[in-house]
Amino acid sequence: VNACVDVVLSGVKLLEALGLEPGDRKNHAVLNSKQDLKEAFAHFMEKGAAAERFFSDAESFHHIAQTASEFPGAQLYVGGNAALIGQKLAMNPELKVLLCGPVGPKLHELLDDNVVVPPESMQERDEFHLILEYQAGEEWGQVRAPTANRFIFSHDLSNGALNMLEVFVSSLDEFQPDLVVLSGLHMMEGQSKEMRQRRLMEAVASISDIPTDIPIHLELASMTDQDFMSNIMHQQVFPLVNSIGLNEQELLFLTHSASGPHASLASWSGVPDVGVVSDILFWILKEHGKTAEKASDLTRIHFHTLAYHILVTVDGYWGNQVAAVAAGARVAGTQACATEIIDANKVFLKAPLEFVTSQIETPSKISLNPDEPVVHWHREGISFHFTPVLVCKDPVRTVGLGDAISAEGLLYSEVYPQ
Repeated sequence: VNACVDVVLSGVKLLEALGLEPGDRKNHAVLNSKQDLKEAFAHFMEKGAAAERFFSDAESFHHIAQTASEFPGAQLYVGGNAALIGQKLAMNPELKVLLCGPVGPKLHELLDDNVVVPPESMQERDEFHLILEYQAGEEWGQVRAPTANRFIFSHDLSNGALNMLEVFVSSLDEFQPDLVVLSGLHMMEGQSKEMRQRRLMEAVASISDIPTDIPIHLELASMTDQDFMSNIMHQQVFPLVNSIGLNEQELLFLTHSASGPHASLASWSGVPDVGVVSDILFWILKEHGKTAEKASDLTRIHFHTLAYHILVTVDGYWGNQVAAVAAGARVAGTQACATEIIDANKVFLKAPLEFVTSQIETPSKISLNPDEPVVHWHREGISFHFTPVLVCKDPVRTVGLGDAISAEGLLYSEVYPQ
């Protein structure tokens, strides 16, 4: 239910255009000023890590957004995880996609013809999200980016309050979907604690109204409030959805929020260790997924990081995992490089060629075979499908890559009727 217009441009050039000088590097959970913006941008640029933050000052944000959208070379795209996943699915001519999010005039113009927007979802003004990109090796003052990535921020109250969720759920009767994809919970972090808690309860009530025979996928995104994440996970949202999509930052944040395995790991260094990632994924499905003892519906997690993807499923609920995880990896390479098919000259392999499947239990050791790039292993009724990604050397666009990966993986996933 989150939709907006993404304004994509060089982060360093925008900060310079706003008259901001490089200086301190500091993480801010919420951006209250231009000073906070430049400190948080520098902090994440130095790590080469993606992040998303709420900008609290409406007037200041409006000024920054105007400067950004009029900046030479700035590009305007469909934005918001829900709209991006919808747009990706709509590229398949066989599919019709219902999108409920705050859709303004510019966004409506950018959407694919296969995307249906109910009239109640339309609004007079677009919600803008600013996406500050930087390249590998790019410098700003003392900071040098180790990898290409982006820093996202917005002052987005409509998406932040999940305003369109009820419209969405009430439109499902008529639309009769085969799959529901939810995203945008991370946008609620800009709300007060009380408002967020109340809205989350309302969201849970709405999601509970979706017929149980329709699979629900939840796409997670960058978050900073551990209590909120813990609520989503423990008692509220996870048990209601069948599938989750997330990246390495979100995975680590999840285990920090709920004191899961490897919670003492402060951050990843380099490519996330496959054994550590597998332990956390296994724990999510064991603790919060569907088991004989638990009334949860969660049976699938699609994990993606730059170098590799893992699709984890509880046995008996999903099929075609090899194709699904491979399709996600393929779209990562083609979309980042903006090519129709993978061009071997434009990509490289960053995945470990050998790895262990766990850092807690007695692991298997796996060596990758180029002839069969999807590797499969099994742990207590849970299947893991791993594939390396052919990483684009000079990415044209990194925004929405996770959404494209999740959408493509879902498109190829087979749900077994229960």
